[in-house]
Amino acid sequence: MAKLYFRHGTVGSAKTLNLLAVAHNYRQQGKEILLLKPEIDTRFGREQIKSRAGLEMTADLLIRPDTDLLSLDYEGVDCILVDEAQFLSASSIEQLREISVSRNIPVICYGLRTDFRSHLFEGSRRLMELADSIEEVKATCHFCTRKSIMNLKHVNGVATVDGPTIQVGAEETYLPSCYHCYQAHLAAVVQS
Repeated sequence: MAKLYFRHGTVGSAKTLNLLAVAHNYRQQGKEILLLKPEIDTRFGREQIKSRAGLEMTADLLIRPDTDLLSLDYEGVDCILVDEAQFLSASSIEQLREISVSRNIPVICYGLRTDFRSHLFEGSRRLMELADSIEEVKATCHFCTRKSIMNLKHVNGVATVDGPTIQVGAEETYLPSCYHCYQAHLAAVVQS
């Protein structure tokens, strides 16, 4: 029986690079994959799935909140790979769960677990509730050598928890951080 996977990590943890490697491996074996991403993710182009390392592939489908994933034809598809899954609606995650069960196709979702305020994204929350397998893509804190678990937002070089939760295309303002450094950077702003 196929599974629904959630592979999460902080910003800069090579989640997309991992997705592209998995896609490459499937294709090298002559298997058919379907690459999905949320329509809202336009950082590297509307249809591009691109890692910071420079590797990229074109998405087969852009998911909107109203996309009916269950009505699509999955004949011959061996695996579905989803980038930036945190931006998906709970309904889209539920449909991906159903596809893994009813069509027996593994669905591997990659994304952030939490936003820069440490709150779960809607898509991530539903994945944490429904995924058969939850795996962390580990990375190191930008400021020290501890494991990063937070996404620290900087505006003009200053840590903040202000602004919109979703700010696509501004990844340069987000840094992977351990909890200790996250708290220290936010406390330094309060003290100044």
